[in-house]
Amino acid sequence: MNQEIAAQALSRARTSQSMSNYASIIAGFSERGIEDIRPRENVFTYHAWQALGRQVKKGQTGVRVHTWITLERSGEKITIPKTTTVFHISQTEPKC
Repeated sequence: MNQEIAAQALSRARTSQSMSNYASIIAGFSERGIEDIRPRENVFTYHAWQALGRQVKKGQTGVRVHTWITLERSGEKITIPKTTTVFHISQTEPKC
């Protein structure tokens, strides 16, 4: 697992100002019976959980969301759409 990828994922999750996915995240986890849903506090991507020292449990299904990420290509910053999956802390366990 590349620690740099994990650190970047966690940084993006914590610094993003967008709340556009909150409704779909809350609805998706509520449908699964998961409560106490707090995006950017206890809901993160697989790689962000890795950076936090946690592992998504085998067989867990997350919630798919659409987001925008900023990349630097040829010296220019561009923003592109991306689909990713987020997991609730109850779907993770501490890494050994």
